[in-house]
Amino acid sequence: MIPHKNVIIAIDFDGTIVVDAYPKIGNPQLFAFETMKKLQAHGHRLILWTVRSGRSLEEAVAFCKENGIEFYAVNKNYEDEIIEDTTGRKILADIFIDDRNVGGFIGWGQIHQHFFGEEGIVEQKPKGFFSFFKR
Repeated sequence: MIPHKNVIIAIDFDGTIVVDAYPKIGNPQLFAFETMKKLQAHGHRLILWTVRSGRSLEEAVAFCKENGIEFYAVNKNYEDEIIEDTTGRKILADIFIDDRNVGGFIGWGQIHQHFFGEEGIVEQKPKGFFSFFKR
């Protein structure tokens, strides 16, 4: 488990929270909302980090809200951040969950195991990087 530290987790939408059907909203990925709810219940801050904008972004945020998830921020580092430049930029997060990770998307079941499984431990490394390992 992640010991004593609440982390900021940036999560992609299409292909990660839902099956990729862009510009439509796909079906939820298995265990996505259950895992995100548990992460929030443990004090972790979730940021929706997606290329969606305008109406399609509003639809994604509404879909998540209908499924019990309200994000700490959406495409920002914190809710009240003012962004003057709309080009792509980095989000300041401790962990990123994305279907385009090296090796592909591991699935919400394994993500849950990394955070909450009996053997799953997250070790904080210098400069805010985390690595997952088994004891």
